[in-house]
Amino acid sequence: MGEELKDIKISVRNLVEFILQSGNLDNRGSRSEADAMQAGSRLHRKLQKQMGSNYSAEVPLSITVPITREDISLNLTVEGRADGIINNTVKENDFTPILFEEEEENIPEIIIDEIKGMYMDLSLLKEPIKVHRAQAMCYAYIYADRYDHKHIGIRMTYCNLETENLRYFEETLFFEVLKEWFDDLIGEYAKWAVWQIKWIKNRNKSIQAFEFPYPYRKGQKKLVAGVYRTILRDKNLFIEAPTGVGKTISTIFPSVKAMGENIAEKIFYLTAKTITRTVAEDTFRILRNEDVSFKVVTITAKEKICILDKPDCNPVSCERAKGHFDRVNDAVFDLLTNEDEINRDLIDLYASKHCVCPFEMSLDVTLWADAVICDYNYVFDPNVYLRRFFQNEKKNDYIFLIDEAHNMVERAREMYSAVLYKDSFLEVKKLVKDRSHNLTKKLDYCNKELLAYKRECDEFEVVDDIKGLAMGLMGLMTEYESFLSENVILEGKDQILNLYLEVRHFLNMYEFIDDDYCIYTDYDQGDHFRIKLQCMDPSRKLSKYLERAKSTVFFSATLLPIKYYKEQLGGKEEDYAVYAPTSFSTDNRLIMIANDVSTKYTRRNEKEYRKIVAYIKKFTDAKVGNYMVFFPSYAMLSQIAEMAEDLIEGIVVQSSSMTEEDRELFLEEFVANPSTNRIGFCVMGGIFSEGIDLTSDRLIGAIIVGTGLPMVCNERELFRGHFDEKNGMGFEYAYLYQGMNKVLQSAGRVIRTNEDRGTILLLDDRFTKKQYTNLFPMEWFPNKVVNINTMEKLLDDFWHGEEV
Repeated sequence: MGEELKDIKISVRNLVEFILQSGNLDNRGSRSEADAMQAGSRLHRKLQKQMGSNYSAEVPLSITVPITREDISLNLTVEGRADGIINNTVKENDFTPILFEEEEENIPEIIIDEIKGMYMDLSLLKEPIKVHRAQAMCYAYIYADRYDHKHIGIRMTYCNLETENLRYFEETLFFEVLKEWFDDLIGEYAKWAVWQIKWIKNRNKSIQAFEFPYPYRKGQKKLVAGVYRTILRDKNLFIEAPTGVGKTISTIFPSVKAMGENIAEKIFYLTAKTITRTVAEDTFRILRNEDVSFKVVTITAKEKICILDKPDCNPVSCERAKGHFDRVNDAVFDLLTNEDEINRDLIDLYASKHCVCPFEMSLDVTLWADAVICDYNYVFDPNVYLRRFFQNEKKNDYIFLIDEAHNMVERAREMYSAVLYKDSFLEVKKLVKDRSHNLTKKLDYCNKELLAYKRECDEFEVVDDIKGLAMGLMGLMTEYESFLSENVILEGKDQILNLYLEVRHFLNMYEFIDDDYCIYTDYDQGDHFRIKLQCMDPSRKLSKYLERAKSTVFFSATLLPIKYYKEQLGGKEEDYAVYAPTSFSTDNRLIMIANDVSTKYTRRNEKEYRKIVAYIKKFTDAKVGNYMVFFPSYAMLSQIAEMAEDLIEGIVVQSSSMTEEDRELFLEEFVANPSTNRIGFCVMGGIFSEGIDLTSDRLIGAIIVGTGLPMVCNERELFRGHFDEKNGMGFEYAYLYQGMNKVLQSAGRVIRTNEDRGTILLLDDRFTKKQYTNLFPMEWFPNKVVNINTMEKLLDDFWHGEEV
């Protein structure tokens, strides 16, 4: 045929799980197989060390199978590591495997040992799990084929991760049987491999012919080249790029070009908000409109895409859960061969057509898509990350594009922290006391441990040692697994399962606790006692996940100071950092700082608030239009809104419990070509301070009331103390940088395009201090320091076109 022979690699595990998984989706019973994988690796090593010299651990095995189909020739390499290989030709005095009830001469010379750690009661396991047995069979076939064995043994070794009790399943298989089974397995996978090769060939051809779709803006070509070089060199890049630079297309375009040159395998576009996911979808659509063949899937949260009012994934509650795995591969292949832009609506359509779970189907589609648009947690969260890509912790040719990266610090701290409420143990104890004596006993023990901590905690207490509680929680998990496996839960199902998941996460975080953590007890606003493992610095955790990618690009309009974000987000000394210049004219923006007003806690009084109201009125009276005023809290917003009610017309107020419909209605107030003022009172760090685009005259001014510093509280003071001790920058890390990021984001709502004109007023005299001006982006210079009297003239000159 003259074409280069293609090579495809797949792990033994991924192959058998993809082809052979069958039956129902079922959330009843054991839920901790993913955790068992992690804990099981330690158990593997322990069991392997106990074996004799005739036991070889972690043996690499691979086989390459030639495939020809549909004019495509390829080599498919199936590879992995067998947990153990027992060689019975080796005499070992202290190890005599008792594996079979057969005569000694029928015991196979070689036995493949597949070890699986589980939390469930092993007495309930009547036969090996199908995909586990299939893994052992793959390794058995590869070994027998390589070393010419007529028959070979397989052993499934199951171990309870808490009790370390063992259960074995053994059998001997003839090579002919294994070969027929393996050939069928490869045959099933071949159609997918052939489709993938044909798709990649067409995709790369279309990418190579594709050029940047727009004239480059100021600094944009340099930014695009920088992203491409970063990927080429397997580095990470931190980009501070103001609105208008075109950072989304400037990161996606070079990433796609890298894929077209086979430099990268897959793009993960990661973001925290729906609006930025939509921007990413729109950008990939631009590429497809330029005839680029590229498959993109967006993952929608299970709660949003589920066909039930509340997800309950089992065949009793959901018709699609019954037999889901029997149908899902056909659904995925149908979708892939007909669609490229795989959004929520298409997932819903094809999932309905094939009667499968739309969420689980979307996850399966990610294996074959060129790009995945999803929330940060699908890569970085220890509970929900996409194990199909990141389970083995090895580096892959993936590109991580992390949008609005300033959000990652707080999100990561949340991901790697854990909390338990004492009341939850009492609630679940009441629900299960008549159904499980053992579980009730374990819950009672944990409750008493927490009660002891509660008696020592008046308001807030840092705790040094929780080993007793941790041991109790470990014992609780074993009983919890048995209970969930043996019972169909009806009453109190949510409470029972929620506590189970909370304890599981708590133990997972406790296992890796180090000096990046602090343990404390306190009471929430409802006076409920809790204990928390607080991640103070997520950088080491994040860096482990970043190592799984070829290259990561962090970008945001507010990534200042870059050194701080680089450190907290797991960056390395050799990682690149770029400040992209704005493409907007400074003539279109007026930035003013009021030097005669303050929002310090010590100065929050009626007099100061009336001064703020006066500033708002004079600022918005200068020109009829749409404005937003951002406050540091709902409390201050409410107080000033009440004062301004009879003085300022056109105020609309953000509430703390807005639905999506409420948000849309709020934004619809800001119409184009307004004939009267519309003034939105909003909260810094809230839904309207980030990720919204009110272009042209839909927003012509923003007032930032205060510096956005978080409220002083025990947890913030913990952060302050931690970083004071670490680098002497406790105030900056705990308060200043987070506050200024809210300020920058809020102010960034005003100028969204080259044609926009607008004004920004910073209402706090602290903004004149060097500590704050050092954090201003370059495009915020020059700015004007004003008082309530001098501001009026500057506004009049700006809106009437005179030079300011």
